[in-house]
Amino acid sequence: MTSAPVPGRRERKKAATRQALADAALRMFLERGYDQVTVREIADAADVSTTTLMKHFPTKEALVFDREPEVDEALVSAVRDRPEGMSVLEALRAHIHVRATSGIRAEAEPLLRLVRETPALSEYWHKMWMGHEHTLSRVIAAETGAPEDDPRCAVLAHFALETASLADRSDDPPRVVDVAFDLLENGWQ
Repeated sequence: MTSAPVPGRRERKKAATRQALADAALRMFLERGYDQVTVREIADAADVSTTTLMKHFPTKEALVFDREPEVDEALVSAVRDRPEGMSVLEALRAHIHVRATSGIRAEAEPLLRLVRETPALSEYWHKMWMGHEHTLSRVIAAETGAPEDDPRCAVLAHFALETASLADRSDDPPRVVDVAFDLLENGWQ
């Protein structure tokens, strides 16, 4: 069994700088509000230049959302690694349900509120979240034996992701997930 290579000092330093920037930004955004914090202040708090900050995060919004590869992997895994006999639709429902109702949601409530209340962050988050549509559509096609360009796979991916988005903005996320997936499964009655 081989283990993953240990990152070198340079990679560790880059990762530490990136984390310090993201942590400082989030702390300041939560304390003062997104629009009241400048990129310069975030760079100063992490003791780096604004140029260094921009190398790690090309936009101010990106400072809040730095886990996209993990999100992509989780969506793919939900479909690809589903239990034997579970349909793709059931797997997506379960994944979106867990995402909408987990304890992580309660832990992340201040961040979710910040995103909901800040139009620039809300728009950026939605664009990033929906950016997973192509990857999700491809894995759905692969898992169902459909052609990669099958519009049914694209539609399912789109609606599953939009369901999560609707749930995030809802006062009752589990209900939104259930209603949406019931509609996907059974159609409009």
